[in-house]
Amino acid sequence: MDSLSQAALGAAVAVAVMQRRTAVWKAAAFGAVAGTLPDLDVLISHGDPILDMVLHRAETHALFWLTLFSLPLGWAMAALARERPQWRRWWLAAWLALITHPLLDAFTVYGTQLFLPFSNKPVGLGSMFIIDPAYTLPLLLGVLAAVALGRRAAALKLNAAGLVLSTAYLGWSAVAQAHVTDVARESLSAQGYKADRLLVIPTAFNTVLWRVVAVDEAGSAYREGFYSLLDAPAPLATRITFDRFERGNALAAELAGHDGVRRIQAFSKGFWMMKEQDGRIRIADMRMGQEPGYRFAFEVAERHSPLAPVQPARDVGGRGDPGPLLAWLGRRIQGERLPPPR
Repeated sequence: MDSLSQAALGAAVAVAVMQRRTAVWKAAAFGAVAGTLPDLDVLISHGDPILDMVLHRAETHALFWLTLFSLPLGWAMAALARERPQWRRWWLAAWLALITHPLLDAFTVYGTQLFLPFSNKPVGLGSMFIIDPAYTLPLLLGVLAAVALGRRAAALKLNAAGLVLSTAYLGWSAVAQAHVTDVARESLSAQGYKADRLLVIPTAFNTVLWRVVAVDEAGSAYREGFYSLLDAPAPLATRITFDRFERGNALAAELAGHDGVRRIQAFSKGFWMMKEQDGRIRIADMRMGQEPGYRFAFEVAERHSPLAPVQPARDVGGRGDPGPLLAWLGRRIQGERLPPPR
């Protein structure tokens, strides 16, 4: 999730743990810092944008390593707050602020390696977009109200209310995702399409409009469609309109030995696509973005004789004017059946 959400979550958790044992502003401030610390790994450069992508949310997001780190962090927080006799309570606040960060990240589709060093398999439920005001605002308002009211009982209740509402929203996102997944499977079946992989994720800033990506059994093509919870009832065969796109298997075969290509294919859990344009070959992680623009897209080779890999890969993702997409998003969320901008 975004840094504001993580800071607000860390602050809210710390306030809930410390209660009236310290000044509310102290707990909120230290909790906000602890809640954002795991994302400092973005400052580490691995010399290649693909490595920077696949190695993000690794050790700094692992529950085991964060638990170990929480011990000196809790002691440091108690010392800075000049409350060393309460270091156990500060340690608990530090630990919860740290581990709730990757647990929240695990609700996004990116992938969080929670179980390092025992397993490097990334966890990504994909029921939340990386920025969602409906999640962040209850937390933020609860914390700000608590800081403003100080140690009054109402302050702690408002902070707790923010935590409860934001957590309930996470639960709602998982329920909504499961519902849309059922709708997508039924719609694909009614259209006579068999999918090898199915991805159902929310579009930007909401959990009302969902994007569906289905990779066919042969793996040579994929289909993309959108479904809003506010869509009018329709027959299964027309409930979701899918557009078909080639996946680029021939290009993948040409670059089968390319390390970056292999890493994206594995990291994306099979939701990748490749395209050649003006003699330049790109690979994209289809989970983040939508046709034709993806946040994580990389130029990996150029068409020469023989094919010349680009080392390191070039980051070419996240380009384009967001205006038409946002305008479409606002109308499509409300159930207006509009084709997506291409």
